[in-house]
Amino acid sequence: MMLLDRTTAKAPLIMGIVNVTPDSFSDGGAYDALAQARRLIAEGADVLDIGGESTRPGAESVSAGAEIARVVPVIAAIAAEWPGAISIDTLKPNVARAAFEAGATIWNDVTALSHTPESLDVAADLGGDVILMHMQGEPRTMQSAPRYDDVVAEVESYLLQRAVSAVLAGVARERIWLDPGIGFGKTLDHNLALIRATDRLASHGFPLLMAASRKRFIAALEEREGGLPSGAGERIGGTLAVHLHAIASGAKMVRVHDVLAMRQALRVWSALQGHL
Repeated sequence: MMLLDRTTAKAPLIMGIVNVTPDSFSDGGAYDALAQARRLIAEGADVLDIGGESTRPGAESVSAGAEIARVVPVIAAIAAEWPGAISIDTLKPNVARAAFEAGATIWNDVTALSHTPESLDVAADLGGDVILMHMQGEPRTMQSAPRYDDVVAEVESYLLQRAVSAVLAGVARERIWLDPGIGFGKTLDHNLALIRATDRLASHGFPLLMAASRKRFIAALEEREGGLPSGAGERIGGTLAVHLHAIASGAKMVRVHDVLAMRQALRVWSALQGHL
């Protein structure tokens, strides 16, 4: 089982996104998922995150059966030819179990293992890494006027509570990652506050994942400053800026669509820091 090593000299890790969905905000499912996975591997991905249900704002849910039919063949094919780590991006424990049987070793859950009463127990039984993400609301409604009194404190508290619940359920502490959930029930200012607080969120002994790739808040910032909003595929520069800031502030992994650009930016940044 290929588990993630938080002490690896290769950190920070790059997680490449493979959406096996017809309605992803970024790519619309208009490509062959296995070909995309192979391209991301060639570009230097350390982890592949396979998702069969869109979590974009307004997205409709799909059945577990449909989700399994989408992701399992892709995971099995990748696992048969690549020794790297494979993540399943799902909120459903039965989908996670099927994905692990096919070769996944990481469960990336946007509900932080709160979608069903059995999610925590299934995660413990699977024995892999888990990524606990914060989301206010659920995908269909999460961007309908999200509100916080103190977004950093509330997200921080929620993630730590979920981490404790996972440990109590039997998930190994060293297998838990945290994700502040950029763009999931947050306004532009909420997202910026969380990104600025990366060092704080990464200070609790759990490695932090930052996932801001091509997110809508980048276009919202352009609009606020009087510019035209960029399309999803035009937000690579903003994505790199966020992720390099997060890495410099302690993030151990970044989740991206554009692995080649992220790998190049990380290589140059590392050289400038004297790490290469």
